[in-house]
Amino acid sequence: MPIRIPDTLPAAETLTREGVAVMRETDAVRQDIRPLQIGLLNLMPNKIRTETQLARLIGASPLQVELTLVRVGGHQPKNTSAEHLISFYQTWEEIRERKFDGFIVTGAPVEQMPFEDVTYWDELAQIFDWTRTNVHSPFYICWGAMAAAWHFHRLPKYQLDQKAFGVFRQRNLSPASPFLSAGSASPAVASGTTTCTSRTARAPPRPSCSSSWRSLSQSPGHWPSTARRASGGLEC
Repeated sequence: MPIRIPDTLPAAETLTREGVAVMRETDAVRQDIRPLQIGLLNLMPNKIRTETQLARLIGASPLQVELTLVRVGGHQPKNTSAEHLISFYQTWEEIRERKFDGFIVTGAPVEQMPFEDVTYWDELAQIFDWTRTNVHSPFYICWGAMAAAWHFHRLPKYQLDQKAFGVFRQRNLSPASPFLSAGSASPAVASGTTTCTSRTARAPPRPSCSSSWRSLSQSPGHWPSTARRASGGLEC
C-alpha cells in the first residue's frame, strides 16, 4: 500500500523515482480507508533529506500510511526555508489534540549540549508527556532516544573522549521485542557517536551500545522500556 504525503512535497518525486508507492492527497480523499496515522517530529537541520529518508522506510509498509510532518514551534530552523515549513509542516500546538498510531522523534545535532540547554527543551518535554496519552507507539531516534531516556528515566549521557565510530557487535538481550525478534542474536551495527549513556564506555573505540540501536527507545506504557540504554534490549 502507498504512503500518503502532500502532492508537492519534494520527497514525493524522489520516492516515485525509486519505485516507492506514493498516494497523492487528491486520490486519497476518494478512498474509504482509514490509513495508519504517523507523526514525524523532525528536529534535523536538513528537513527535506530527513523526511525523505523516513518516508522511504514508512512507504515500505503493506498498510496505507498518512504521514504528518511536525516541528517545534519555538525554534526557527536555519537550513530549511520558511516556505517549506509553512507548506508542509504543522507545529505541535496545531496537532496536539490529534491521536496518532505512531509518532517519530528524530535526532538533532545537539548531543554535546546539556538537555535543558537546548532552546526547545521545554516544548520537547511537553511533547514527550503528550505521547503517553495521544500516541499508541512512539519511536525515538538517536539523540531523540537519549532525550526521551533522560526525560522519562533520568538516564544521563556522557561525553566520549573522542568520537567513536565503526561497526560494533551487539548482543540481543530482548529477543521477544517486536523490533528485534526477526533479527540476528548477535548483529553487527554501524555506529558513530560522541556521547553515550554508560560511564564505562567513555574511552573509545568501544561504546556501550550502538547509537543505531539506541533509536529503539520507547516511553513507558508502550513497547519495552528504555531502562537498558534505551536500546530495546541490545548491548555490546
